[in-house]
Amino acid sequence: MTTPGILNLSCYQFTPLSDLPEWRERLRAACNAADLKGTILIAPEGINFFLSGTPLQLEPVLALIRSMPGCANIRPKESPGAHQPFRRMLVKIKREIISFGVPGVDPAQSPSRKISPKQLRQWLEEGRDFTLLDTRNQYETKMGSFQGAFDPQINSFRQFPDAVERLPAQTKQKPVVIFCTGGIRCEKAGPFLEQRGFEEVFQLDGGILKYFEEEGGAHYQGECFVFDARVGVGPDLAETDSVLCFNCQIPLTQEEQKDPRYVYEQSCPHCHPDAVAARSLP
Repeated sequence: MTTPGILNLSCYQFTPLSDLPEWRERLRAACNAADLKGTILIAPEGINFFLSGTPLQLEPVLALIRSMPGCANIRPKESPGAHQPFRRMLVKIKREIISFGVPGVDPAQSPSRKISPKQLRQWLEEGRDFTLLDTRNQYETKMGSFQGAFDPQINSFRQFPDAVERLPAQTKQKPVVIFCTGGIRCEKAGPFLEQRGFEEVFQLDGGILKYFEEEGGAHYQGECFVFDARVGVGPDLAETDSVLCFNCQIPLTQEEQKDPRYVYEQSCPHCHPDAVAARSLP
């Protein structure tokens, strides 16, 4: 069903937060009163949220979030939608707003340097010598990424530190530009890389979604996975035709949906018995 005037917001802020149970109840009450859908995660290190509703519904909740310590100047990323992409409203307290599991990484106190979408495009068009490092999971990178980017081949962000150890040693001596969907993973990946001796680390400010907004699809191939019912968006930030496999939850492009192994609510080219058997062969 099409819902007029839907706006999808995503944002995070690393800032020390306390009184989390109280904030959870205030946020939950405000979202329910506004009839919003989405997810808000709060932790001692900050807040991460994805919200969907009309601008009138979103306004009072954003005002409450901006009243939280260190959140006065947040500027959520916006994308219009034809329908409500969330089924319910969740407000959760977590240990981390993005799970990484590495102690001593504090984005609020030691952030990495940012590179704007315009600067990254310029670097790519100049042919500069630098490493472009995708920090996302395999099920995301399979849908699209920047041309020439290094894919760490991980299944969760907690595996990223091990993937870093597999990078060529000379990578530490030249600039590294890291990127993810909206920037939050890079907030932790950047300081971690610096801890491991990487000399020049830059984070794509606003991630792929901000790059799409400002620079379109230049030097990017495919689409970008998003964590809601839209599944994927293109460089125009419009929803694509990708879907999630009902069985294994792997995102499937329109081309993969034409594969005979894709059976609605049963299997796909990744979890079909033939595919599983082929992967188990020596």
